[in-house]
Amino acid sequence: MKKLLLLLTIISVGLTSCKESGKTEITLPTSTGNTNTILVVTKSADWNGQIGDEIRSVFGEHQVGLPQPETLLSVSQIDPSGFVSFMRNNKAVLILREGAEESIKVSKNKYARPQVLVYVTAKDKAGLTNLIRTRGKEIMKIFKDEDIKFIQNIFKKERLDHTKFETLQNLGITLDIPKRYNMVKDSSNFLWMRQHLKSGIARGDGSNNILVYSVPLEDETKVADNITAVRDTIGKQHIPGSKEGMYMITEQAYTPHTFEAEINGKKAYETRGKWEVKNDFMAGPFLNYTVVDKKNNRLIIVEGFTYAPSVNKRDFIFELEAIAKSLKL
Repeated sequence: MKKLLLLLTIISVGLTSCKESGKTEITLPTSTGNTNTILVVTKSADWNGQIGDEIRSVFGEHQVGLPQPETLLSVSQIDPSGFVSFMRNNKAVLILREGAEESIKVSKNKYARPQVLVYVTAKDKAGLTNLIRTRGKEIMKIFKDEDIKFIQNIFKKERLDHTKFETLQNLGITLDIPKRYNMVKDSSNFLWMRQHLKSGIARGDGSNNILVYSVPLEDETKVADNITAVRDTIGKQHIPGSKEGMYMITEQAYTPHTFEAEINGKKAYETRGKWEVKNDFMAGPFLNYTVVDKKNNRLIIVEGFTYAPSVNKRDFIFELEAIAKSLKL
């Protein structure tokens, strides 16, 4: 009994100390759920009606640059009455509710860690549908940015030592590349790292690849227009096929999509498209980030490409995106 009273006293003092210091800490469970996956909390009737249709339309848009049609995000639904217990531990949750004020609010690590909850509030169902329609891309960016941080935090704990790669040292950059990637080529101005997909749905010859190189900055107004030409030149020089005369090029039947971006606080261009091997049947998606480094009058290019025949590739490309966005000059 005395031991029990002593234990309760210690706990009480500990809690009081935490409250007095303003540092009350609650240990949260680890969140559940895959990247690029969202749990939507809304009534079944709404999910099967206009609100659900709008969510599936906006979030179900196809990711550009992939060989097979794949949605930007995968969504599932649960009724508010079922959003209790372990269901609240999902990593990414979209909560729809009716209220007096129209708003989109973000809460992090409320029930689990890491976690992001996005609350979408409107006066009625029509208002909720309109918010999803008009601000759906903004909501998707919130979830995607958090997923990128989640992946990058994992990679930081298992990254390769960048000082061991001559190209990274020569270019004066760092990149969080996981240890499961192996070096294919490091020629002081061109780095090629590869991860063989030895397990799961893409086991066998499948691979994820990272390329890092630099080219001179000649005309900033033409950078976006020249991305394909630059990568084709690099492919011919550094990425050969199985026989002479075979090398990587940008797929000629598919026009890549280029968007303005920002990497490490610098102007950049994001290009998504498909690659193929000239005179061969190998092909797949690529993601290219061309960073404008005015100070050093150069372009830094970090590109990822995937070879995983007959399987979905969205999540492989997403991993490469997380690596590329860890670039620091």
